[in-house]
Amino acid sequence: MFGQIQDYQKKKNKVIINYEQHSGEVEFISPSIVNFFAPISNQRRFSRAVEEIKGDNISFEVTEDVGIILKTEQLKVVIHDQFKVDIYNKDDKIISKDYRGERKPFIRRGKGDIIAEEGHQIIKGNIKNRIEVLKEMTGEEYFYGLGEQTGPLNKKGYRYQMWNTDDPSPHVESFESLYKSIPFVIILKDGLAYGLFFDNTYRSYFDLGKESSQYLYYGVDNGNLNYYFIYGPSIKEVVEKYTYLTGRTPLPQLWTLGYHQSRYSYDSENRVREVADKLREKDIPCDAIYLDIDYMDGYRVFTWDQEKFPNFEKLISDLKKQGFKVVTIVDPGIKKDNGYLVYDEGLSNGYFARDKDGIPYVNRVWPGESLYPDFSSEEVRKWWADKQNTLLETGVAGIWNDMNEPASFDGPLPADLQFENEGHQTDHQEIHNVYGHLMVRASAEGIKKYTGKRPFVITRAAYAGTQKYSTVWTGDNQSFWEHLRMSLPMLMNLGLSGMAFCGADLGGFSFDCSGELLSRWVQVGAFTPLFRNHSAAYTRDQEPWCFDLETERIYRKYVKLRYRLIPYLYDLFWQEQKIGLPIIRPLVLHYQDDENTYELNDQFLVGENILVAPVVQQGQLARAVYLPSGKWVDYWTKEIIEGGRYILKKTPLDTCPIFIKEGSLIPNYKVGAYLDNKMNQELILDLYPGDFNYLHYQDDGESFNYQKGEYNLYQFAIACKQDLTISIKKIHYKYNGYKKFTFMINNYQAEEVLVDGQSHFFQNDEDRFVLVVGPDAKEIKISGTGG
Repeated sequence: MFGQIQDYQKKKNKVIINYEQHSGEVEFISPSIVNFFAPISNQRRFSRAVEEIKGDNISFEVTEDVGIILKTEQLKVVIHDQFKVDIYNKDDKIISKDYRGERKPFIRRGKGDIIAEEGHQIIKGNIKNRIEVLKEMTGEEYFYGLGEQTGPLNKKGYRYQMWNTDDPSPHVESFESLYKSIPFVIILKDGLAYGLFFDNTYRSYFDLGKESSQYLYYGVDNGNLNYYFIYGPSIKEVVEKYTYLTGRTPLPQLWTLGYHQSRYSYDSENRVREVADKLREKDIPCDAIYLDIDYMDGYRVFTWDQEKFPNFEKLISDLKKQGFKVVTIVDPGIKKDNGYLVYDEGLSNGYFARDKDGIPYVNRVWPGESLYPDFSSEEVRKWWADKQNTLLETGVAGIWNDMNEPASFDGPLPADLQFENEGHQTDHQEIHNVYGHLMVRASAEGIKKYTGKRPFVITRAAYAGTQKYSTVWTGDNQSFWEHLRMSLPMLMNLGLSGMAFCGADLGGFSFDCSGELLSRWVQVGAFTPLFRNHSAAYTRDQEPWCFDLETERIYRKYVKLRYRLIPYLYDLFWQEQKIGLPIIRPLVLHYQDDENTYELNDQFLVGENILVAPVVQQGQLARAVYLPSGKWVDYWTKEIIEGGRYILKKTPLDTCPIFIKEGSLIPNYKVGAYLDNKMNQELILDLYPGDFNYLHYQDDGESFNYQKGEYNLYQFAIACKQDLTISIKKIHYKYNGYKKFTFMINNYQAEEVLVDGQSHFFQNDEDRFVLVVGPDAKEIKISGTGG
């Protein structure tokens, strides 16, 4: 495709290499991030994911030997004929090598068309793509990332397509594409990790050793060759650098971390009030209630049904008084209906996608015949952002974007459908995978403009970089145990792919949940960033009181656990916007030197300090749990356990195995019916002694004032020698602080406590002692004995 090297030129951070057929560019974004680009379809370098990079001049040298050699302080990149690339680290160890042979897919024998008549799914043969990249495999690789794809945590041996797809049939491992396209894969080999981000929005293909164990394959239908090599060498560093490129999840409003109750649909004002009252009556904390498509007038977006919701604004106002926020669904399909303001405006201004003859394109979704806004146009996005205020001015607090793959009922949108594309007209093939991404960008900008608050947008479809604008959920799952199991690697890989604020529909969307499945699912949901129960029309009611008293009790227990942990989760989001690490993490992220963590599908970390090993099989009353090296504390029993091994943990239905890393501080709040500023009065510090520092962040939980410096940052320094010392320092203090700190110190019995040199009251319990100090305490010295 490229031919032999003819010559090259160095320009700032870039080397341009001229081949016989094409040119290729190698650009250093940093000493460990390299972009490879070749203008195959056009000369335009444009990204929907990488919007802004403020790179410095990178020092690197260029020499010629066998190929062109580029060296930074961390990498050696060798460019050969045919734009083949080999990459070494600073110790001259090969990290990544382009495969030099031809593709050799395995053979499929027999007549597929015959078994297809019985309804069997037929895998199409391996096609040749316009652009192909093959990376050599040795057999020692582990693959992570690629967003929410089905299958296990390690994607080795699987094949996937990047093509946003609305398919509500039960998701199984044979699904090659789902709702999101995140063409980013992390490779771990010989203890070293690197990432490959292929920033091309056309339909693309990843084969991670399925068709051949000799190579990783990436192919794409059209566009340009454009990919980033991101060197770790740790997975943590790869994720940090990838999110540096594509953006990080901004600090969310505090209420969004609470429990969310949804259904398709709470279809009348009376039903919404009934659910809200029941949540309060049953003492199940909740911060958000969702309105699915039935709240609208004939499924027309930015309207509501005057008969079912005759007092829409009063309903939202009354719910607000009860502590509930309202999140409303907004789909992209605009009903074809003269006299409907959104349709009329869109049509008269030319805001809809058009067919190749310039006629606005019509397909069918919930409203019937519908048109699709062209979100690739900045003018259309501004119009859409302004439309959000129709709902926001009624008191709606969040926007839920669904059906934005985009979905359609009368066949897929045609490939030659035309889009404005910021003045560079293109077709649906290029825009499809970023349609939802551009929609949620407009939604977020509208919320920010009209409320001044941090936007809460939730989306089903996404592309790399969507995390800057929206939280995501994994789409239309099922009330199956297999979908509970599969949600864990899905969420872990979404986190590794930059989507820190993610979740799955708790209990499953389709089919009928059981009390046992709901009990186990809420034990997972309590730790997922997005904590939402959502179920489909014509399934059984999935609110926890609709099962039995045991299910309701277990549900309440774990929702309240979630509310205790809110300040810990908020701290993780504060850290995430700085370093890009997700909230839900596979164990390999922090224990890369431990091969036992490489393929743990049913355990995860919340931050670095909490390990969760949920039960994901029906009837399971005990399970094996792998604890990495170090000491771990059973959250429920306070037993101290030596790690580096598997243990057997009994798991009655109300018990999810949770372990706290020794040397941890887990900030808690008192549990209320919902999250409000009253929770900023007292911080409860669940302390597991060791030698460590912990930073805790506090602000108003909703505005952007923290960007002006209105926040508090506390440092807790813990030293545990013979005695226990706690130092409290206000590193930054520009917000109304806590009135008191309550320490719950586990596995420690105190004999004497001094606070700033003065004797202080304390109380010993069986496995902990409790100490309350004022907000200005600086040093606590505790004499006693550890567990």
